[in-house]
Amino acid sequence: MSKKLEYIVPKAVRLNLLAESSQAVSILREDQNHALVSGNKWWKLKYNLEAAAAAGCDTLLTFGGAYSNHLYATAAAARELNIKSIGIVRGERTLPLNPTLSFAERQGMRLVYIDREQYRHKADEGFIKSLKDQFGEFFLIPEGGTNELAIKGVEEWGLILARNHDFDYLILPVGTGGTIAGLINALPQKKIIGFSSLKGGSFLNRDIEPWLKNNLRNWRVETSFHFGGYGKVNGQLIDFITHFELQHEVPLDPIYTGKMMFGLIELLKSGAFEGNSKILALHTGGLQGRSGFNF
Repeated sequence: MSKKLEYIVPKAVRLNLLAESSQAVSILREDQNHALVSGNKWWKLKYNLEAAAAAGCDTLLTFGGAYSNHLYATAAAARELNIKSIGIVRGERTLPLNPTLSFAERQGMRLVYIDREQYRHKADEGFIKSLKDQFGEFFLIPEGGTNELAIKGVEEWGLILARNHDFDYLILPVGTGGTIAGLINALPQKKIIGFSSLKGGSFLNRDIEPWLKNNLRNWRVETSFHFGGYGKVNGQLIDFITHFELQHEVPLDPIYTGKMMFGLIELLKSGAFEGNSKILALHTGGLQGRSGFNF
């Protein structure tokens, strides 16, 4: 596995969100950094893939739910690098497969379905051993891709953002918390706001803090714009995403980036930012999540 994933340098797009706002808002099209392994997933997988190669491992094994961007990206990365992949999926196999799981299978990922009780033990040593007994040796990447190697990749990304873009606030969607943790570490002088896509996302603080290198307080997670929880949408969100794309020519997904941009506009309306602040929103990919919704 000497081959490496291609990386395409993304562009920032200036957005005119509110006529009365004095803030300068841009969105970085990191969804365009790779055809399939896009957004933050490219950075979270970068050093994991290098470590797998260094270990001489020809199989990746990871975990995710039925709509996991991480499973999608890992399957695509393995296919591009010509290695095997196994996805342990939370829940029962339901036919027809949704677009995310169908894509993963087409990329050659072996999907293994386990019930939710088993899935709760996915990090237990005994459960990992049982997987090795079943599948042989593999390089393990945790759910969402968040581990020390992922944090390293995201920290690198943060330093690149600081060199190439002028911003006071960095805005991004939050799932497992690994991406925001790496960016907090890399950008202690910036203000970072994450938008949780999960209901009751206040627990994310407990997930994020162990990855932080210092007692940094330059960040917060907004938990009021989840639209009912992970994978949940309603007509208001779909209408917002449709209108946003028509107005700005930037597609959003309903799982992560749509909720982030909706929340950002609400914060702008409420005067949450200092006057003349420069705000950079990260488009973290996941556009395959639009499949099955009314766009």
